Amino acid sequence: MLMHETMRWFGPHDAVSLRDIRQAGCAGVVTALHHISVGDVWTVDEIQQRKALIEEEGMSWTVVESLPVSDDIKRQKGNYLAHIENYKISLHNLAGCGIRVITYNFMPVLDWLRTDISYTMPTGSKALYFERLAFVAFDLFMLKRPDAEKDYTATEIEKSKQWMSAHTEEQKAKVFQNALLGLPGSSDRFTPEEVLAALKTYEDIDTLKLKEHLFRFLKEVVPVAEKLDLKMAIHPDDPPYPVLGLPRVVSSEKDLQEIVDAVPSPANGLCYCTGSLGARPDNDLTGIIERLGKHIHFLHLRNTKRDAQGNFFEADHLGGDADMFEIVRELLLLMKQRNVSLPVRPDHGHQMLDDLDKTTYPGYSCIGRLKGLAELRGLQYGLSRSM
Repeated sequence: MLMHETMRWFGPHDAVSLRDIRQAGCAGVVTALHHISVGDVWTVDEIQQRKALIEEEGMSWTVVESLPVSDDIKRQKGNYLAHIENYKISLHNLAGCGIRVITYNFMPVLDWLRTDISYTMPTGSKALYFERLAFVAFDLFMLKRPDAEKDYTATEIEKSKQWMSAHTEEQKAKVFQNALLGLPGSSDRFTPEEVLAALKTYEDIDTLKLKEHLFRFLKEVVPVAEKLDLKMAIHPDDPPYPVLGLPRVVSSEKDLQEIVDAVPSPANGLCYCTGSLGARPDNDLTGIIERLGKHIHFLHLRNTKRDAQGNFFEADHLGGDADMFEIVRELLLLMKQRNVSLPVRPDHGHQMLDDLDKTTYPGYSCIGRLKGLAELRGLQYGLSRSM
């Protein structure tokens, strides 16, 4: 049994078309209704319109990425009760339209973070890159977050000062703009004022409290999902550790285990992302499959190359720190054991070839993801034949 191959599509305004994705050999599309404000209901009409576009190109839409969780829900303040009820209604509407997997995350304020969205590789292709020291410099001296120095060692602070001195204003501006990128599917950037104001609303929320809020959210929505035969799949934090003084609670195997234990249900599960989890050297990627495999409902297969300083970049799908051979083998065994074909998508491909002259969402150009998909397809085909 092979994986159900998909690609992420950001909707009609995406520079990568549905026809492009179909030509890549995908049977399905992973998408979301990014034009609907976070916290509002996804109506049946809006869902059906998006579904019709995908089916017209001969593909299916069975995985949502993402049905976003509002910051009000994460903080349990403001309109969070109304947002939870709207979330339940959206789940009903998605299930009625044939959607089966609901991906979401619980990262406060910001989504994934990178300091360079066009890091030049030796081949000339462009990759996403997170430079730890550049991010510290951004936090301390560009964003100027109050009391940020409490989160860093004296050595980190001194080295970040040296980083500021060694880089041009243009280079600093690039880091500043990249760190303030908006949510996936949006071309907007956050302003420093917006981020600082949002951070202030989390001042009384530590790791324990944020985790409690996640568990309360799950206790509300998972029973609904279970009745509807939906699978909830939480995406790990990216990077998988606290940033900007914000707690992050989906970063380690321990976090994942606590999440599935908090609300035991076949509907309460995981999006297994080898890139996000693999950015932490203490995460055992194959071990997570072995121990938590029955809770995995969606796969993001990508690879990162990290160093001891906390830097990492998006490597070739078969070329980073994650042992993709062992990971794919374990996943094939898992699917055989569970008698399921898990949906998978290649993630964060390099910008390369003709795509170097196109403007796409960072990490989501077509050719780099096609290359990653082809590598993963060949790997799993070879492994499945040998098994």
